[in-house]
Amino acid sequence: MEELYEARVLWLARAEEYAAHHRAEKRAGRRTVVNPRPWWLRSWWEGPNRACYEDLVRHPSLRLPECVRRQNAILDGADLPGCPACADERPLVSNSSGHGRVELCRGCAWVLAPCPCGQRHRFAPET
Repeated sequence: MEELYEARVLWLARAEEYAAHHRAEKRAGRRTVVNPRPWWLRSWWEGPNRACYEDLVRHPSLRLPECVRRQNAILDGADLPGCPACADERPLVSNSSGHGRVELCRGCAWVLAPCPCGQRHRFAPET
């Protein structure tokens, strides 16, 4: 619970900062759509940057607050080493999409290099 609470505090602070910025833009009459959208506004299926729902055995080893800090840093433009979700720097795992190859993080199964076709694919965990 402490880990979840700490991550929630980080997320709420960032979300409030984002909301205040957009309220100010709206008052000034120049509100624009942020690209890329903040990580907390993306749906679970939006884009290749989703983690740990395809293979429940592989889960980010970082504590949840550290994952939130990493996502916030990436949103700010930081170029962090390793996987965006778990910071794993080991070589990627190549997984077949049926007609192409997808590169997954070895630590958490985050899709780091999507399928060349541009489609989203479900990946069954290797047993």
